[in-house]
Amino acid sequence: MLKLAPLLLALFYGLAIYHFSAWRTRRELDAKSTRLADPALKSLTDRFAAALEVPSVPVHIYEIDPINGLAAPDGRIFITRGFYNKYRAGEVSRDEIGSVIAHELGHVALGHSRRRMIDFSGQNALRTAMAMVISRFIPGVGPMIANALTSLLAARLSRADEYEADAYAAALLTKAGIGVEPQKSLFRKLDALTASNAGAMPAWFLSHPKTVERIKALEVLEEKWRVAPR
Repeated sequence: MLKLAPLLLALFYGLAIYHFSAWRTRRELDAKSTRLADPALKSLTDRFAAALEVPSVPVHIYEIDPINGLAAPDGRIFITRGFYNKYRAGEVSRDEIGSVIAHELGHVALGHSRRRMIDFSGQNALRTAMAMVISRFIPGVGPMIANALTSLLAARLSRADEYEADAYAAALLTKAGIGVEPQKSLFRKLDALTASNAGAMPAWFLSHPKTVERIKALEVLEEKWRVAPR
């Protein structure tokens, strides 16, 4: 039992850190967000609500400049003020920003926040176990190698979540009569919009798939739906 103590401590530490992070995020969002009140976007989210057979799809504006959308651990959907400003300036269309909302709805519907809590705690325990084992053979560098390996695993799991949320968004956009094209066109703009330098990093370290791969996955879905029997 004593041998398992470090792993159990790492597991509980991971759970505690995740819950603290979720609490801190909720406080930040409560303090810096307001309910989105845009008639054009409201008409779009009403179409999502009809497709999902729910009363409404509320969206909030998170008052920060970076361009992003997010699903809070409590299930709320946010787009940042920076993203909304790009929409108001005409750099992003209504349907393109709607594809972001649909993507974040996918994270909520597919339970990714809960999965990330489990993943984070498990990865923390795995990191501790690997560091212990590796340090027996290569003293002094076990923690460094363990951190690198668990970072690879975390990035891979995160990319899988992003592909799943993309597929959910594509299905919702299609059911709402909008289609997948706005989703693809936004992906083509993202690097320029966010001034991303992620392309310089190896793909396996990225928490999000490369843009070209996300578009390719959507085109595979479109083709699959196109040939599916009616």
